Amino acid sequence: MAPSTIETESQIITAKRTDESPTLYKDLNNEELQKKSEKYLLNYGTKFNKDVICGSKGLYVYTAQGHKVLDWTSGQMSCLLGHGHPEIVSVISTHASHLDHLFSGMISPPVINLAERLCNLLPPGLDKAFFLSTGGESNEAAIKMAKVYTGKFEIVGLGASWHGVTGQALGAQYHFGRKGQGPLMPGALMLPAPNGYRSVFRKKDGSYDWKAEMEYGWSMIDMQSCGSLAACIVECIQSSAGMHVLPSGYLSELKKQCEKRGMLLIVDEAQTGVGRCGDIMAIAHEGVTPDILTLSKTLGNGLPLSAVVTSTEIENVCVERDYCFYTTHVNDPLPAAVGDKVLEIVERDGLVGNSQAMGKILHAGLGKLKDKFACIGDVRGRGLMAGVEIVGSRETKVPDLNLAKRIADQAYELGLWANLSSHSSFGGVFRIAPPITITEEELLHGLRILEIAFETTPGAGGH
Repeated sequence: MAPSTIETESQIITAKRTDESPTLYKDLNNEELQKKSEKYLLNYGTKFNKDVICGSKGLYVYTAQGHKVLDWTSGQMSCLLGHGHPEIVSVISTHASHLDHLFSGMISPPVINLAERLCNLLPPGLDKAFFLSTGGESNEAAIKMAKVYTGKFEIVGLGASWHGVTGQALGAQYHFGRKGQGPLMPGALMLPAPNGYRSVFRKKDGSYDWKAEMEYGWSMIDMQSCGSLAACIVECIQSSAGMHVLPSGYLSELKKQCEKRGMLLIVDEAQTGVGRCGDIMAIAHEGVTPDILTLSKTLGNGLPLSAVVTSTEIENVCVERDYCFYTTHVNDPLPAAVGDKVLEIVERDGLVGNSQAMGKILHAGLGKLKDKFACIGDVRGRGLMAGVEIVGSRETKVPDLNLAKRIADQAYELGLWANLSSHSSFGGVFRIAPPITITEEELLHGLRILEIAFETTPGAGGH
């Protein structure tokens, strides 16, 4: 794109300031709100963004100061169709008025409809579903199901994984949050994180040898195991780890290793599911059917909705063995109606195809940025999920967290939010996942903002 045909820095700065903020909250003092948040809000493990968000619409969020910010992380990677989608709003309004919450033993049409639509989108062997609120909750339920079905208790997770913060889910994740609480669930075991950019497992030509890494990992698991391996839980793209995509063939080999040991394979599609990666589910990319599939985030378009899907056989055995995951909001009709509408819209509007097409543009654009800026060590991802890793040197691959933060801050000031993963377990990585309704024009606009952020940040190494 030639400079004469693209937006300039001044044009972007002007565009991000707007009086058209679709907000319920007007004439607010951001500084005053920040002081109140510091006084009254309990910290739960994160630093709050400096701006209070007072509105959201489509691909944008709006601050108390009137700034318009392109949301390239879909909220918490959840608003698959964008903020305030009119059909989703209508479903919420209708069901809030007429069919919102029920006794957990009651069933309703939205729940039945969602189960039918979801199971019909999935391969045979994923035949029965029930619905909860969060991804952590669905993984908790899936792990318990695997333990009840197999009669065993050891759970294998991947290094740098994120599956939730409740007991069994936290025990199977190795990204963050394990410290400070004493012993976790017994039987938690770990495979090496499949990090193709940094792994020490290399072939003679320098390429990533994930098979040798996996074999080494399973040999360690077998030595540690007390003979009670129940399941392995995995993400197809390790988002919190820095958007690392499982290598081609990895998921298929992982299932073979599980079957060899009498284990179940659980796939956590919290972020990758429902079209995000250019397939209706990420498991379709390699045609692997897990024993249990969990969904959350994208299924509810920002509302708390998650799913556990498994086979009739596993359900039958678990029923015989008194499996129970009975919660206050299991199979609630209102969020289920939203999930059903999300799946309907994704199918009806060809949004999986849009994710594929826009993903190609996104990755091509990020590749050009890598060619231009020496601080970009790696670009990875699939479909409308992408990671951009910032390093001090491409030779040493040493993360540069300070530079990454300065670039992220500059992008935000210019009107683009692309969540920066700054924890030491993965270094400075931009995690990009815009709504799959994004247009080419909107995508190119975001890429241009990101380019200007790199250009105007000292030390980014443009050439």
